[in-house]
Amino acid sequence: MENQHQKIKGYRDLSQEEINLMNEIKAIGPQVQSVIEKVQKHIATQRYNCKCDAGQQVHDLEEWDRLELATPERFAAMAKTDFQTALMYLVRSVAQPTSF
Repeated sequence: MENQHQKIKGYRDLSQEEINLMNEIKAIGPQVQSVIEKVQKHIATQRYNCKCDAGQQVHDLEEWDRLELATPERFAAMAKTDFQTALMYLVRSVAQPTSF
């Protein structure tokens, strides 16, 4: 698959320095993903701890309501999307394709 990018319109040859930089950017992804998964697990644990029985009835209504108002799942999802977008932008800033 050597020089595969030459067959893709709008892409150019990258220097070794650029390839190394892109690989460095790509290496950040799994680290960020791991932290996001930890945050999601933390939020899920908070939700779980508000429930006490097999029927999953809420027993700590005050904490449940606080979580409902804070919408932590939403913010974690937004963070995931924004980190993915940011990493894509960094890769594109190094690759510098000319196509839309």
